[in-house]
Amino acid sequence: MAATAPVKRKVIIDQDTFGPGGSNLLSILMVLQSPDCEVLGLTTVTGDGWVKENTAQALHLLEQIGRTDVPVAAGATYPLVNTEQATRDWERRHGPLPYKGAWMESWPDYNTVHRPPYHGPDVVPPLPDGPLKTRAISASAAEFLVEQVRRHPGEVTILAMGPFTNLALAARLDPTFAANARELVFMGAAFNPDASGSDEFSQQFVHHPRVEFNCRFDPEAASIMLRAGWRKITCVPLDVTVRPRLTPELVQRATTGTPGAAARYLGRFAQTGFPMWDEIAATVLLDATVATRTAQRALDLALDRGAAYGATLSWPAGAGPGLGEPDVNVVQAIDEARLDALFVELMRRGVP
Repeated sequence: MAATAPVKRKVIIDQDTFGPGGSNLLSILMVLQSPDCEVLGLTTVTGDGWVKENTAQALHLLEQIGRTDVPVAAGATYPLVNTEQATRDWERRHGPLPYKGAWMESWPDYNTVHRPPYHGPDVVPPLPDGPLKTRAISASAAEFLVEQVRRHPGEVTILAMGPFTNLALAARLDPTFAANARELVFMGAAFNPDASGSDEFSQQFVHHPRVEFNCRFDPEAASIMLRAGWRKITCVPLDVTVRPRLTPELVQRATTGTPGAAARYLGRFAQTGFPMWDEIAATVLLDATVATRTAQRALDLALDRGAAYGATLSWPAGAGPGLGEPDVNVVQAIDEARLDALFVELMRRGVP
Protein backbone atom coordinates (compact mmCIF):
# COMPACT_ATOMS: atom_id res chain seq x y z
CA MET A 1 0.00 0.00 0.00
CA ALA A 2 1.45 3.38 -1.02
CA ALA A 3 2.42 5.71 1.80
CA THR A 4 0.30 8.82 2.19
CA ALA A 5 2.19 12.00 1.34
CA PRO A 6 2.53 14.33 4.34
CA VAL A 7 0.17 17.27 4.37
CA LYS A 8 2.00 20.49 3.60
CA ARG A 9 1.58 23.49 5.84
CA LYS A 10 -0.47 26.23 4.17
CA VAL A 11 1.23 29.63 4.45
CA ILE A 12 0.48 33.18 3.36
CA ILE A 13 3.44 35.55 3.52
CA ASP A 14 2.59 39.18 4.26
CA GLN A 15 5.68 41.27 3.60
CA ASP A 16 7.06 44.62 2.50
CA THR A 17 8.86 42.88 -0.34
CA PHE A 18 11.55 45.49 -1.01
CA GLY A 19 14.34 44.22 -3.20
CA PRO A 20 15.92 42.74 -5.14
CA GLY A 21 17.60 40.41 -2.70
CA GLY A 22 17.78 41.57 0.88
CA SER A 23 16.18 40.05 3.95
CA ASN A 24 12.60 40.58 2.80
CA LEU A 25 12.84 38.54 -0.37
CA LEU A 26 15.33 35.96 0.85
CA SER A 27 12.96 35.04 3.69
CA ILE A 28 10.20 34.49 1.14
CA LEU A 29 12.56 32.41 -0.94
CA MET A 30 13.27 30.18 2.06
CA VAL A 31 9.58 29.38 2.55
CA LEU A 32 9.02 28.86 -1.17
CA GLN A 33 11.93 26.39 -1.18
CA SER A 34 10.63 24.42 1.80
CA PRO A 35 9.25 20.98 0.89
CA ASP A 36 6.97 21.21 3.92
CA CYS A 37 5.07 24.36 2.92
CA GLU A 38 2.44 25.26 0.37
CA VAL A 39 2.60 29.02 -0.15
CA LEU A 40 -0.94 30.11 -0.96
CA GLY A 41 0.19 33.61 -1.90
CA LEU A 42 2.21 36.71 -1.13
CA THR A 43 0.57 39.90 0.12
CA THR A 44 2.54 43.12 -0.15
CA VAL A 45 2.50 46.32 1.88
CA THR A 46 4.34 49.61 2.13
CA GLY A 47 7.23 49.55 4.58
CA ASP A 48 10.85 49.34 3.49
CA GLY A 49 9.58 50.59 0.13
CA TRP A 50 6.25 51.70 -1.32
CA VAL A 51 3.77 48.93 -2.05
CA LYS A 52 3.88 49.35 -5.84
CA GLU A 53 7.63 48.86 -6.04
CA ASN A 54 7.47 46.09 -3.44
CA THR A 55 4.82 44.27 -5.48
CA ALA A 56 7.00 44.55 -8.56
CA GLN A 57 9.92 43.04 -6.65
CA ALA A 58 7.79 40.14 -5.41
CA LEU A 59 6.68 39.38 -8.96
CA HIS A 60 10.28 39.69 -10.17
CA LEU A 61 11.41 37.14 -7.59
CA LEU A 62 8.72 34.66 -8.63
CA GLU A 63 9.57 35.08 -12.31
CA GLN A 64 13.28 34.57 -11.64
CA ILE A 65 12.77 31.28 -9.81
CA GLY A 66 9.94 29.91 -11.95
CA ARG A 67 7.20 30.18 -9.32
CA THR A 68 4.66 32.36 -11.10
CA ASP A 69 2.00 29.91 -9.88
CA VAL A 70 2.10 31.78 -6.54
CA PRO A 71 -0.38 34.70 -6.58
CA VAL A 72 0.65 38.17 -5.40
CA ALA A 73 -1.95 40.51 -3.91
CA ALA A 74 -1.01 44.17 -3.51
CA GLY A 75 -1.97 45.71 -0.19
CA ALA A 76 -2.00 48.98 1.68
CA THR A 77 -0.13 52.02 0.42
CA TYR A 78 -0.42 53.98 3.67
CA PRO A 79 -0.64 53.13 7.38
CA LEU A 80 -4.02 53.35 9.09
CA VAL A 81 -3.27 56.57 11.01
CA ASN A 82 0.42 57.38 10.85
CA THR A 83 1.68 59.48 7.93
CA GLU A 84 4.98 60.64 6.49
CA GLN A 85 4.25 64.24 7.52
CA ALA A 86 3.20 63.20 11.01
CA THR A 87 6.48 61.34 11.34
CA ARG A 88 8.45 64.42 10.33
CA ASP A 89 6.49 66.46 12.91
CA TRP A 90 7.20 63.80 15.55
CA GLU A 91 10.93 63.96 14.76
CA ARG A 92 10.94 67.74 15.24
CA ARG A 93 9.56 67.23 18.73
CA HIS A 94 11.41 64.11 19.80
CA GLY A 95 14.48 63.68 17.60
CA PRO A 96 15.26 61.70 14.45
CA LEU A 97 14.27 58.11 13.87
CA PRO A 98 17.20 56.05 12.57
CA TYR A 99 15.10 54.28 9.95
CA LYS A 100 11.80 55.19 8.23
CA GLY A 101 11.69 52.83 5.26
CA ALA A 102 9.97 54.35 2.23
CA TRP A 103 9.96 57.72 4.00
CA MET A 104 13.76 58.05 4.19
CA GLU A 105 14.57 61.22 2.24
CA SER A 106 18.33 60.81 2.68
CA TRP A 107 20.65 58.11 3.93
CA PRO A 108 23.61 58.25 6.30
CA ASP A 109 27.02 57.45 4.85
CA TYR A 110 27.24 54.12 6.68
CA ASN A 111 24.20 52.69 4.90
CA THR A 112 25.26 50.52 1.98
CA VAL A 113 21.96 48.92 0.97
CA HIS A 114 21.18 49.28 -2.73
CA ARG A 115 18.26 51.70 -2.87
CA PRO A 116 16.82 54.00 -5.52
CA PRO A 117 16.59 57.72 -4.71
CA TYR A 118 13.72 58.90 -2.52
CA HIS A 119 10.43 58.93 -4.45
CA GLY A 120 6.67 58.90 -4.05
CA PRO A 121 4.22 55.99 -3.86
CA ASP A 122 3.44 55.76 -7.58
CA VAL A 123 7.04 55.44 -8.79
CA VAL A 124 8.31 51.94 -9.59
CA PRO A 125 12.07 52.06 -10.23
CA PRO A 126 13.27 49.98 -13.20
CA LEU A 127 13.70 46.29 -12.51
CA PRO A 128 17.04 44.58 -13.21
CA ASP A 129 15.55 42.29 -15.87
CA GLY A 130 13.24 44.70 -17.67
CA PRO A 131 9.43 44.76 -17.68
CA LEU A 132 7.52 42.11 -15.78
CA LYS A 133 5.66 39.35 -17.58
CA THR A 134 3.21 38.81 -14.73
CA ARG A 135 0.87 40.98 -12.69
CA ALA A 136 -0.66 41.01 -9.24
CA ILE A 137 -4.16 39.58 -8.88
CA SER A 138 -7.13 41.94 -8.77
CA ALA A 139 -8.05 41.22 -5.13
CA SER A 140 -6.49 43.41 -2.46
CA ALA A 141 -4.19 41.86 0.11
CA ALA A 142 -6.86 42.07 2.84
CA GLU A 143 -9.46 40.46 0.56
CA PHE A 144 -7.05 37.68 -0.39
CA LEU A 145 -6.15 36.97 3.24
CA VAL A 146 -9.80 36.74 4.27
CA GLU A 147 -10.77 34.61 1.27
CA GLN A 148 -7.97 32.08 1.77
CA VAL A 149 -8.60 31.67 5.50
CA ARG A 150 -12.30 31.14 4.82
CA ARG A 151 -11.41 28.54 2.18
CA HIS A 152 -9.04 26.67 4.55
CA PRO A 153 -10.40 27.23 8.09
CA GLY A 154 -7.92 26.34 10.81
CA GLU A 155 -5.16 25.51 8.32
CA VAL A 156 -3.48 28.77 7.25
CA THR A 157 -0.38 30.12 8.96
CA ILE A 158 0.22 33.83 8.42
CA LEU A 159 3.89 34.80 8.29
CA ALA A 160 4.01 38.59 8.67
CA MET A 161 7.35 40.34 8.24
CA GLY A 162 6.50 43.94 7.33
CA PRO A 163 4.20 46.60 8.77
CA PHE A 164 0.89 45.03 9.73
CA THR A 165 -1.61 47.20 7.87
CA ASN A 166 -2.95 44.38 5.69
CA LEU A 167 -3.64 42.14 8.68
CA ALA A 168 -5.46 44.91 10.52
CA LEU A 169 -7.61 45.57 7.44
CA ALA A 170 -8.35 41.84 7.07
CA ALA A 171 -9.41 41.68 10.73
CA ARG A 172 -11.76 44.62 10.19
CA LEU A 173 -13.08 43.14 6.94
CA ASP A 174 -13.89 39.84 8.68
CA PRO A 175 -13.89 39.73 12.50
CA THR A 176 -13.45 35.92 12.35
CA PHE A 177 -10.34 36.13 10.16
CA ALA A 178 -7.71 35.68 12.88
CA ALA A 179 -9.63 33.07 14.85
CA ASN A 180 -10.05 30.95 11.72
CA ALA A 181 -6.34 30.99 10.86
CA ARG A 182 -4.04 28.32 12.24
CA GLU A 183 -1.56 30.78 13.75
CA LEU A 184 0.37 34.01 13.29
CA VAL A 185 4.16 34.21 13.20
CA PHE A 186 5.45 37.77 12.95
CA MET A 187 8.75 39.61 12.91
CA GLY A 188 8.32 42.72 15.00
CA ALA A 189 8.50 44.37 18.44
CA ALA A 190 11.63 44.91 20.53
CA PHE A 191 12.37 44.29 24.19
CA ASN A 192 16.07 44.67 24.93
CA PRO A 193 18.14 44.28 21.74
CA ASP A 194 21.90 44.10 22.07
CA ALA A 195 23.24 47.64 21.64
CA SER A 196 26.84 46.83 22.53
CA GLY A 197 28.07 46.50 18.95
CA SER A 198 29.76 49.33 17.09
CA ASP A 199 27.77 49.05 13.85
CA GLU A 200 24.60 50.90 12.89
CA PHE A 201 22.31 47.97 13.59
CA SER A 202 23.33 47.88 17.25
CA GLN A 203 23.87 51.56 17.93
CA GLN A 204 20.43 52.67 16.80
CA PHE A 205 18.92 50.84 19.79
CA VAL A 206 21.05 52.49 22.46
CA HIS A 207 18.46 55.21 23.04
CA HIS A 208 15.34 53.54 21.60
CA PRO A 209 15.50 49.87 22.66
CA ARG A 210 11.76 49.25 22.33
CA VAL A 211 11.20 50.87 18.93
CA GLU A 212 11.08 48.45 15.99
CA PHE A 213 10.32 49.52 12.43
CA ASN A 214 7.47 47.15 11.49
CA CYS A 215 5.48 48.20 14.55
CA ARG A 216 6.56 51.87 14.50
CA PHE A 217 5.54 52.42 10.86
CA ASP A 218 1.89 51.56 11.61
CA PRO A 219 1.43 51.17 15.38
CA GLU A 220 -2.37 51.20 15.22
CA ALA A 221 -2.34 48.30 12.77
CA ALA A 222 0.09 46.36 14.96
CA SER A 223 -2.19 46.78 17.97
CA ILE A 224 -5.28 45.74 16.00
CA MET A 225 -3.41 42.71 14.66
CA LEU A 226 -2.38 41.59 18.12
CA ARG A 227 -5.90 41.92 19.50
CA ALA A 228 -7.64 40.19 16.56
CA GLY A 229 -8.20 36.87 18.38
CA TRP A 230 -5.58 34.48 16.98
CA ARG A 231 -5.38 30.90 18.22
CA LYS A 232 -1.62 31.22 18.57
CA ILE A 233 0.90 34.06 18.10
CA THR A 234 4.67 33.72 17.87
CA CYS A 235 6.70 36.93 17.99
CA VAL A 236 10.22 37.02 16.53
CA PRO A 237 11.45 40.31 17.99
CA LEU A 238 14.30 42.54 16.94
CA ASP A 239 16.32 41.21 19.89
CA VAL A 240 17.16 37.90 18.18
CA THR A 241 17.79 39.41 14.75
CA VAL A 242 20.48 42.02 15.43
CA ARG A 243 23.52 39.73 15.56
CA PRO A 244 23.16 37.02 12.85
CA ARG A 245 24.38 38.39 9.50
CA LEU A 246 24.18 37.30 5.90
CA THR A 247 27.91 36.94 5.28
CA PRO A 248 29.73 36.42 1.98
CA GLU A 249 30.84 33.03 3.35
CA LEU A 250 27.24 31.97 3.97
CA VAL A 251 26.23 33.02 0.47
CA GLN A 252 29.17 31.09 -0.96
CA ARG A 253 28.14 27.95 0.94
CA ALA A 254 24.61 28.26 -0.41
CA THR A 255 25.54 28.92 -4.03
CA THR A 256 28.84 27.21 -4.90
CA GLY A 257 28.28 24.33 -7.31
CA THR A 258 24.52 24.77 -7.14
CA PRO A 259 22.71 25.43 -10.44
CA GLY A 260 19.24 25.90 -8.95
CA ALA A 261 17.16 29.03 -9.52
CA ALA A 262 17.08 29.96 -5.83
CA ALA A 263 20.86 29.81 -5.57
CA ARG A 264 21.19 31.85 -8.75
CA TYR A 265 18.89 34.54 -7.36
CA LEU A 266 20.81 34.57 -4.09
CA GLY A 267 24.18 34.73 -5.80
CA ARG A 268 23.07 37.55 -8.06
CA PHE A 269 21.16 39.76 -5.61
CA ALA A 270 22.34 38.97 -2.06
CA GLN A 271 23.24 42.06 -0.02
CA THR A 272 25.72 40.80 2.52
CA GLY A 273 26.63 42.29 5.87
CA PHE A 274 23.07 42.95 6.96
CA PRO A 275 21.18 41.23 9.79
CA MET A 276 19.02 38.27 8.82
CA TRP A 277 15.89 39.92 10.18
CA ASP A 278 13.23 38.12 8.20
CA GLU A 279 15.21 34.97 7.42
CA ILE A 280 15.11 34.30 11.16
CA ALA A 281 11.32 34.68 11.26
CA ALA A 282 11.02 32.31 8.29
CA THR A 283 13.29 29.81 10.05
CA VAL A 284 11.20 29.93 13.23
CA LEU A 285 8.15 29.08 11.13
CA LEU A 286 9.91 26.27 9.27
CA ASP A 287 11.77 24.76 12.24
CA ALA A 288 10.53 25.70 15.70
CA THR A 289 13.56 24.03 17.29
CA VAL A 290 15.75 26.92 16.10
CA ALA A 291 14.28 28.86 19.04
CA THR A 292 16.38 27.81 22.02
CA ARG A 293 14.59 30.03 24.55
CA THR A 294 11.07 31.43 24.52
CA ALA A 295 8.79 33.18 27.02
CA GLN A 296 5.14 34.11 27.24
CA ARG A 297 4.51 37.85 27.40
CA ALA A 298 1.40 40.00 27.24
CA LEU A 299 2.03 42.37 24.35
CA ASP A 300 0.73 45.67 22.95
CA LEU A 301 1.96 48.92 21.34
CA ALA A 302 2.07 52.48 22.68
CA LEU A 303 -0.40 54.51 20.63
CA ASP A 304 -0.20 57.93 22.26
CA ARG A 305 1.60 60.48 20.07
CA GLY A 306 4.31 61.22 22.59
CA ALA A 307 7.97 60.20 22.59
CA ALA A 308 7.12 56.49 22.96
CA TYR A 309 4.73 56.30 19.98
CA GLY A 310 4.94 52.81 18.47
CA ALA A 311 7.12 51.37 21.22
CA THR A 312 6.63 47.81 22.45
CA LEU A 313 4.65 47.41 25.68
CA SER A 314 4.93 44.15 27.57
CA TRP A 315 3.95 42.50 30.84
CA PRO A 316 4.25 39.02 32.34
CA ALA A 317 1.78 36.62 30.73
CA GLY A 318 -1.69 37.25 32.07
CA ALA A 319 -0.59 40.30 34.03
CA GLY A 320 -1.30 43.08 31.54
CA PRO A 321 -3.86 45.82 32.13
CA GLY A 322 -6.64 43.65 30.73
CA LEU A 323 -7.42 45.83 27.72
CA GLY A 324 -7.31 43.06 25.14
CA GLU A 325 -3.55 42.60 24.95
CA PRO A 326 -2.81 38.93 24.11
CA ASP A 327 -0.29 36.57 25.60
CA VAL A 328 2.33 35.93 22.91
CA ASN A 329 5.09 33.36 22.59
CA VAL A 330 8.24 35.50 22.28
CA VAL A 331 11.45 34.02 20.85
CA GLN A 332 14.35 35.09 23.09
CA ALA A 333 17.29 33.15 21.69
CA ILE A 334 18.05 31.11 18.58
CA ASP A 335 20.53 28.48 17.41
CA GLU A 336 22.51 30.49 14.86
CA ALA A 337 24.29 27.43 13.45
CA ARG A 338 20.92 25.79 12.79
CA LEU A 339 19.71 29.01 11.12
CA ASP A 340 22.70 29.01 8.76
CA ALA A 341 22.39 25.31 8.01
CA LEU A 342 18.72 25.54 7.09
CA PHE A 343 19.35 28.64 4.96
CA VAL A 344 22.05 26.83 3.00
CA GLU A 345 19.98 23.66 2.65
CA LEU A 346 16.95 25.50 1.27
CA MET A 347 18.90 27.70 -1.13
CA ARG A 348 20.64 24.66 -2.59
CA ARG A 349 17.38 22.84 -3.32
CA GLY A 350 15.83 22.75 -6.74
CA VAL A 351 12.63 24.72 -7.20
CA PRO A 352 9.76 22.66 -5.68
